[in-house]
Amino acid sequence: MTYRLYQMADSGNCYKIRLLMSQLALPLETVEIDITRGESRTKEFLAINPNGKVPTFEIAPGQYLAESNAILWYLARQTNYLPTDAYAQALVMQWFGFEQYSHEPNIATARYWIKIINAANDYEQELISKHAAGYKALDVMERHLGLNDFFVNDYSVADIALFAYTHVCHEGGFTLSGYPAIRQWIERVRDQPGFIDINA
Repeated sequence: MTYRLYQMADSGNCYKIRLLMSQLALPLETVEIDITRGESRTKEFLAINPNGKVPTFEIAPGQYLAESNAILWYLARQTNYLPTDAYAQALVMQWFGFEQYSHEPNIATARYWIKIINAANDYEQELISKHAAGYKALDVMERHLGLNDFFVNDYSVADIALFAYTHVCHEGGFTLSGYPAIRQWIERVRDQPGFIDINA
């Protein structure tokens, strides 16, 4: 079947799914949902995702899955993008948690305010704290990538989860000039078979 992704194309969380689908060479239909216009809060959309967020992934007619990293996990099962070893799988979950609790709330939120809704002036004070916390997350990544080519053994969905917003963090006012290991990792991700750009 053709999977269907309800998405906002600019969203890094939605890009995660498109990237993995491309690398798995699976057919994908996308449906644009403009969250800035309340399209994820309609009665029709809430019927398929009561949390009213994108991405929402239709696996089969009437069968939906939400939360980007849960979708990554579902798609990566029994593929090379998810390790088979239990400890390595737990490490993927560890990095998923880091991405959702330490990375995305700061780096993605700053990008949303600045690039998506063009409201940097309205969030000037909040951006100070988001940038401070975002750089702490980047510091964690830099230390790890200084010793490892990827986040868990070989390239995996852990890398996809963290790549999505890291490689566009400049759109949220961050700079990677002091993060050589992250910059090198970004190039390694771009070199993976089936890679597509966020704007593709």
